[in-house]
Amino acid sequence: MNLIEELRREKLALQTRRSFLRSSGSLSLGAIALNALNGGDTQAALLADNPLAPRAPHFKPRAKRMIYLHMSGGPPNLDIFDYKPELVKRTGQDCPDEFLKGRRFAFTTGVPKLMGTPRNFSQHGPGGLWMSDAVPNFHKIAGDVTLVRSMKTDEFNHAPAELLLYTGSPRQGRPSMGTWVTYGLGSENENLPGFMVLISSGVQPSGGQGCWGSGFIPSVFQGVQCRSKGEPVLYVSDPSGMNRDTRRQTLDALRDLNELQVKELGHPETVTRIAQYELAYRMQTSVPEVMDITREKPEVLETYGAQPGESSFANNCLLARRLIEQGVRFVQLFDWGWDFHGTGPGEDIRDGLTSKMARTDKPVAALINDLKERGLLDDTLIVWGGEFGRTPFREGRTAGGAVLGRDHYPDCFSLMLAGGGFKKGFSYGETDELGFSTAENPVHVHDLQATLLHQLGFNHEHLTYRFQGRDFRLTDVHGKVVKDLLA
Repeated sequence: MNLIEELRREKLALQTRRSFLRSSGSLSLGAIALNALNGGDTQAALLADNPLAPRAPHFKPRAKRMIYLHMSGGPPNLDIFDYKPELVKRTGQDCPDEFLKGRRFAFTTGVPKLMGTPRNFSQHGPGGLWMSDAVPNFHKIAGDVTLVRSMKTDEFNHAPAELLLYTGSPRQGRPSMGTWVTYGLGSENENLPGFMVLISSGVQPSGGQGCWGSGFIPSVFQGVQCRSKGEPVLYVSDPSGMNRDTRRQTLDALRDLNELQVKELGHPETVTRIAQYELAYRMQTSVPEVMDITREKPEVLETYGAQPGESSFANNCLLARRLIEQGVRFVQLFDWGWDFHGTGPGEDIRDGLTSKMARTDKPVAALINDLKERGLLDDTLIVWGGEFGRTPFREGRTAGGAVLGRDHYPDCFSLMLAGGGFKKGFSYGETDELGFSTAENPVHVHDLQATLLHQLGFNHEHLTYRFQGRDFRLTDVHGKVVKDLLA
């Protein structure tokens, strides 16, 4: 090997990836990525300076914000909203073969027995909405809600069904609904995250943090999990031995170093990290104040059933109202314990459902009434529901016991919607007489996603993010706006 060849190889060896990125200037891969993130338009400056700055949607919206109340596990739709007298008549009969052939169920095999609801149903509100005796407080808001009884999904297990509902994909890694909304609209309060998450009943949803994760969108748009008991946000408070002035000096130094990195590499996550550090600093004073429900009047606490210092779904409903009042764009509540298989008394669709609803329907009704009284319901989307429904027959493992339970069922389930330009006192969609399939106006979860984004002012096909060479969206390649739901 001659000297010239040796020098050439030595020069190539010194051309590391890092030195290449540093020497590439404005043409660096990081800068290209940042430009792709911002679409190369006027939004680039907004995202680089303040990723959470308020932004206009595609068209004039009916709603400005959303509260999604998720009952993790799949509420038994046939025992709450979807009344089937014919199924009641045929309780105990073998399930017809045409409903079983070629089908898989999570925990049921063989030929199960049909099971009509043991609940008592009646009609409520000007629209005569059918609701069971399990939800007495929902009866009082029947004139303000829309019931969708023809929801359907593609997944029959919890985690993939929740991920499909919130990210548009049954697998981890896609941005969540709250991320898409915050990415599209920004936040109305620079001292609070645009997307906040509250969990009750002590267990996270089966889909985990992917239900509020940011996927490949910068992490400044992911949900921030808060607690209604104890320190509201973990690790936001100053550690022992550090006062606020010292924290400020530390963050200033980190900001300066990160800004140097941005100038060299232009990586969007560095911009995100700067914004997150600054937001966390501001949250130290803003979050404790907004999360302090002792500031509420005693009669308001009573209406919700909230108790300061406790961790409960009621507290979280009240906190949701306080958060959206302060400009938080998307608030997501998860409540565990809706998997009514019948494996124990708490999963019985009789006393178990009564007990579960006693802790939840009151605060939901209170939230809707409270928003209405404060003039916030009309431009706030409210969604109540789970990831799928339950079978019209007894769950296979528990069929011989005294506790009544149902298996997972993706083909039919119900949702309750309120505010944000939806019709009031309205029922949409129907299932067949036994509750096995959608008989009228099916609504896939992608259709729900498209409709919610529409009410927030977005064409769901155009709210996209380019990643790995293609444009992604919440609705994947599906979804249509269900205009019949809109007022």
